[in-house]
Amino acid sequence: MKLRFSLVLMALLLSASGLFAAAKDLYQIKIYHLKSADQEKMVESYLEKAYLPALHRAGIAKAGVFKNIKAANFDETKDERLIYVLLPFKSADALFKLNDKLEKDKLYQQNGADYIDAAYNKVPYERIETILISAFEKSPFFNLSTVSTPKANRVYELRSYEGPTEKLYKSKVKMFNTGDEIGLFKRLGFNAVFYGEVLAGSRMPNLMYLTTFDNKAARDKHWDAFSSDSQWKTLSAVEEYKNTVSKSTILFLYPADYSDI
Repeated sequence: MKLRFSLVLMALLLSASGLFAAAKDLYQIKIYHLKSADQEKMVESYLEKAYLPALHRAGIAKAGVFKNIKAANFDETKDERLIYVLLPFKSADALFKLNDKLEKDKLYQQNGADYIDAAYNKVPYERIETILISAFEKSPFFNLSTVSTPKANRVYELRSYEGPTEKLYKSKVKMFNTGDEIGLFKRLGFNAVFYGEVLAGSRMPNLMYLTTFDNKAARDKHWDAFSSDSQWKTLSAVEEYKNTVSKSTILFLYPADYSDI
């Protein structure tokens, strides 16, 4: 309840300020924390049969659902399972109104009944984590990946860069925009879905972006090209852009069969 209230309050303030008035996208990443195969099955059924169709009816044409590419040592009986849902919004107002639209959608309520009306002792998830992101100035709208390999083979790489301080973090954001690191990624064919600044989340200050590849080998090849590129070597040598990341987190994901993105 507190999280929803915080997001609603932020959406109202952003909407009132006009900051996101069709200028750039606003992204929400919902992370479902699950402990069992039964929970995973219930959440996926809800997302596929109720949530995504309802999003489409609510005006969100494309939404992404992703799962971790499991490490070889993943323990099916012990390790946490995660499902990531990416929602692009054209305005803060659209974010603010989504829950009201879902509550009035009778087909959503019907198709998602098992999840929505789950009993207290048979919950579909442990927790839902929410991250709110504002698109970068030089990449104001999300893009559909042109990757065409089977979804199960694809690698979607979600990166989070945390800054040591707010000021140093802003320099890293500047590196992407003014420094044109975004242009470098584009030239090298990283198929980015989005780049953005985290407005609300558990790890701040930080930025996040999502790139896509045919498979793991293609991902590694692209990063090898990136690290040896002359533009990157010049950019990374700029004094202002040094020591601007205190922690980087890299997640390897693949899209669910029913994912739009």
